[in-house]
Amino acid sequence: MVDVIQVTTTVATRQDADRLSRLVLAERLAACVQISDCCSLYHWQGVVEQTDEYKLVMKSRPSLYVQLEQCLLENHPYDTPEILAIPVLSVSSGYLKWMQAELQPE
Repeated sequence: MVDVIQVTTTVATRQDADRLSRLVLAERLAACVQISDCCSLYHWQGVVEQTDEYKLVMKSRPSLYVQLEQCLLENHPYDTPEILAIPVLSVSSGYLKWMQAELQPE
């Protein structure tokens, strides 16, 4: 396993997706953020909801997760946002080198 994680969250608007993306990039908590449309179905307050959302996939390092999570929690428009970190098993050497150069120094 390499020293890389993908952190995901979702938001309701493209403006929120852009704002959060630019914030974590400015803080160098993520090297890259991908934004895509998605449809989420979930239980909320006893009802199954369906919502069109924007999914953010952020490339980072495990050592930055606590800071990244705190940044998202402080700036996320949802009361209970999805914030998931998934370890990456492997990554191309060139991408890893670029990514590490774009993140906060260890």
